[in-house]
Amino acid sequence: MTDINTRFRGLLQRPYEPTFVPKNNGQLYFDVPDSYLTDHYRPFGAALQNRFGTNAQTRIPLPNITAPDLAYADAVSRRGGFSIFHPSHQRVASQLIELFLEQSNPDALTAMAVFVRDRVNGPLFQYALSVALMHRTDTRDVEIPSFLELFPDRYVDPAVFPQLREEGTLVDQGDRRAIEIPMNFTASDRVDEQRLAYWREDIGVNLHHWHWHLVYPARGPDRIVRKDRRGELFYYMHQQTMARYNIERFANGMPRVVAFRNFREAIPEAYFPKITRSSDGRSYPARHPNETLSDLKRIEDGVIVSIADMELWTTRIFEAIDNGFAQSSSNQRVPLDNDSGIDLLGNIVEASTLSVNPQYYGDLHNNGHNILGYIHDPDNSFLEGFGVVGDNTTAMRDPVFYRWHQHIDDIFVRHKQRLPAYTGQELAFNDVAVDSFEIQLNKANAPVNILLTFWQRSQVNLGTGLDFGPEGNLFATFTHIQHAPYSYRIRVNNRAGDTRRGTVRIFFGPKTNERGQTLPFREQRRLMVELDKFTVTLNAGANTIVRRSDQSSVSIPYERTFRNVAASSLTQNEAFQFCNCGWPNHMLLPKGSPDGIEYDFFVMVSDFAQDRVEDFDENVNCNDAHSFCGLRDRRYPDSRSMGYPFDRFTPGTIGSLLDFTKPYVNMLVTPVKIRFTNTVIARA
Repeated sequence: MTDINTRFRGLLQRPYEPTFVPKNNGQLYFDVPDSYLTDHYRPFGAALQNRFGTNAQTRIPLPNITAPDLAYADAVSRRGGFSIFHPSHQRVASQLIELFLEQSNPDALTAMAVFVRDRVNGPLFQYALSVALMHRTDTRDVEIPSFLELFPDRYVDPAVFPQLREEGTLVDQGDRRAIEIPMNFTASDRVDEQRLAYWREDIGVNLHHWHWHLVYPARGPDRIVRKDRRGELFYYMHQQTMARYNIERFANGMPRVVAFRNFREAIPEAYFPKITRSSDGRSYPARHPNETLSDLKRIEDGVIVSIADMELWTTRIFEAIDNGFAQSSSNQRVPLDNDSGIDLLGNIVEASTLSVNPQYYGDLHNNGHNILGYIHDPDNSFLEGFGVVGDNTTAMRDPVFYRWHQHIDDIFVRHKQRLPAYTGQELAFNDVAVDSFEIQLNKANAPVNILLTFWQRSQVNLGTGLDFGPEGNLFATFTHIQHAPYSYRIRVNNRAGDTRRGTVRIFFGPKTNERGQTLPFREQRRLMVELDKFTVTLNAGANTIVRRSDQSSVSIPYERTFRNVAASSLTQNEAFQFCNCGWPNHMLLPKGSPDGIEYDFFVMVSDFAQDRVEDFDENVNCNDAHSFCGLRDRRYPDSRSMGYPFDRFTPGTIGSLLDFTKPYVNMLVTPVKIRFTNTVIARA
């Protein structure tokens, strides 16, 4: 496995350095036959071998192969941008993934990947090979590098790179200093939306979005797209992201996001990303204040969509929701008003290849990213590429991402409000009572129900992402929000005479809006954020459950979000790549405020007999962030709707969270204050 890891990680690094250039700091060399070389380098084959193939510790021999027809890949320029939202790019990626999947074994895959690598777009190659590696049984444990490791330019102020190259060229590896990545470099404090830049531009948040779409591609061979409840996961992952973002806005004195539902109105929010694409050296284009959408006529790029198309697709989706059924491609009625309706709707809205009628319901979500991403040059008059919102690796940096996804979430809410409220039988767990619920920092004598956040300075290695850069590690430091580790302490009384199994569900939500006004439950319910979900065995009588914050079923630890640095010190971890899907743990809590903001923390113990799908061990690799990412090759491990018990509307008589929980002894609410300290602490 070490050899497989080494070879594929080498192939994924520095995609614009030809494959015959040694990888892994000069330690890995692919013995590329002349027949693999591109036309430009083939005349120099022998000289290249003599120049580059002498000092590497590991040499990978390659057999002669039948060259595949890659003409279809020309639709994505070798040095241009690549986006999974782009219809023609999706088609190319799907074919390339299929090519990699059909190779008979890892050696054959290696040979094919080496041949393809120098002939296609770099990010396209990395995406297609990563998806194939994750979904093949013989390569599924290969450690997929993060995009921070592969394309640091997507996340870093470009002023950092000349300093890194200087340090790497002139200073020996052991003596190199880390270069600091500035915070909030995209706008001044005069721009209100800049108050949220630390959140939107957080590297971990953006890596989460990229990796989720890697695990759940919308287009591709059916065997990699057709996963259990993938449409519902698309809904839930983005719904929770929006809830978190709105809570963060409240903490910064900003109102909730206004949904972008009128495609003909001006967009007041500007965004100047100040990042570049290393593939072509171009900056991601900016969006100026009060720009308006136009019909997208990028004929050369194969992206053609009108505002009228977007409006028509939206109307048809609304009609399906309001009618309680969708119209399939074979003109059959497909019910939506049932437990699987949200999954069907998620695939229609996204739109994945699992949509029941893509011709009729269109490609709303993806083309929303496209039409917004090309707002600056809708007909390609100025030969500009897409903006950050048109690229899933960078989309979450832009304020308009959240306006678009607020609209997408409102569509799902329109569906959810048609479903009946949960009954007492669906919410209760007879004979099981939560007696107390406390949250406490993991240090002696810490006060109860007070949590702390602060700035943390961390370090990443960007060396493997700099094409034609110096060998060795090139470290950069960046500052991000962090919370002090804490634990939940839950006392549960099992009044039954025998052992019961339950599912503990922990959420939090805002008590007030940005003006300090108490939120009615109908608003708070949509902003409840899942923090954890786990199974417990309850003995008869009193039970004390202690659960650490770093065990969350939603998040992954820092070491797996930024795994390129950790890889040098951690032991080999099987099934590494799927484990990197999850919300970054350092963003588990909202920032709070210096005086402290009080939030409602909610715990519920539901009946595992009703929750159970199939048993699994959350301590096994890749099971720990299952709330957002599911389980590999298995069904989603909870029979309840995602977001239960807050995903459905409640009767108007319920005005508060306490009203909601009052009838049920298996639920409890605790107020918790989150205090922010404006100091920077270096990661140990």
